[in-house]
Parts: sequence; C-alpha cells; structure tokens
Amino acid sequence: MTKYSALLAAAALGAGLTASVQAADPSESAPKRVGGSNRTVTGHATVQAVDLATRHVTLTNDEGKTYTIVADKRIKRLDQLRVGDIIDVEYREAVVVDLLPAGAPASVKADASADTAKPGASPHAAASQRITIVATIEAIDEATHHVTLRGPEGRSFEVKARNPANLKKVKVGDVVRITYTEAVAISVRKPGSR
Repeated sequence: MTKYSALLAAAALGAGLTASVQAADPSESAPKRVGGSNRTVTGHATVQAVDLATRHVTLTNDEGKTYTIVADKRIKRLDQLRVGDIIDVEYREAVVVDLLPAGAPASVKADASADTAKPGASPHAAASQRITIVATIEAIDEATHHVTLRGPEGRSFEVKARNPANLKKVKVGDVVRITYTEAVAISVRKPGSR
C-alpha cells in the first residue's frame, strides 16, 4: 500500500472517491476466457498527528508500524482530520485474459476515474484505473511461464503467467486481450464507529 500514500492522505482529508470496475462493452462478441486472477487487500491506520503547516500526517497501522506521509496540496479538507481518526483502506486488483478471434487488431487503452467527497460528507476517497492490451502471442516458454506478446506498433514485450496452467489454453499466433484493473477506496471514521 506504500504506493498509495498520497491517495491515503487525500482520503484522510476527504478527497472521497468511489472505486469502479467497468464491465466490458456488451456489444462485443463474447470472447473465450483463458485466465484471470483477483485479490483484495484491506488495512487500517490510526491518525497519530496532523501538522497543517507542513501537511505531514503521522499514522500507525494494524501491525503497530508508524509512518508519516505528506498530504498533497490538492487535499482541501486536511483540517477535518483528527488524532485518533481511523483510516480504512481497501485495494483491489484484477487481471482477466480473453482469447479473441484471429486478426483482431492490436491496441492499448487506459481508463482512470476518481471522485471526491462533497462538502459536508464524511471523508472518503476512491480511484481506479484499467489498462487493456490486445496483442498476439509470439512465443510461450512453459519452463519459465513467460509469454512474449506483440502489441500495437509491432512492439514485443514479455509477461509472466500468474497461473501456469493457463498456458495450456493458448498457442503461438492467438490474439489475447489482457485487462488489468486496480482500485483503491479509502474512508475516515471516528474511533469506536464501524
């Protein structure tokens, strides 16, 4: 969760967001699912100190580790954060791999969304991003679980299969669509509330 320190600070001050994972376009023909995985990580931190002048927020996590983050200047409600407030964080990550019809064009697309809490609402935040790549399989190394893909503009890149059993479902020359989605949602609550 370290890479989300700035977002955590934003959430602590009410830059509220609602994470969203968008569904595939229903007008597309149904591709064959050949792999996928997802995970959710949750955590909590208690506010130990807030320095409005320097914008430093000191937090202690569930394991007792204390760390300080700097709240970005875009965070407008830092003054509402109080010592003892509890920050709840939920991080979700998903990867889906679909087999597309032969000849589907290579492409890459990225979407991101974020939302902020409205004035008077309880502080919360969420953001999500989705990256979709359509590429052709050039090589499969079952020993190392690596797949070489040729994407847009003929560029090749290598990825490692999270589940090696999925390599049996594809072959060199297949066109795949890999969709990676991640979302983080953060909320602030008073001690003793749930």
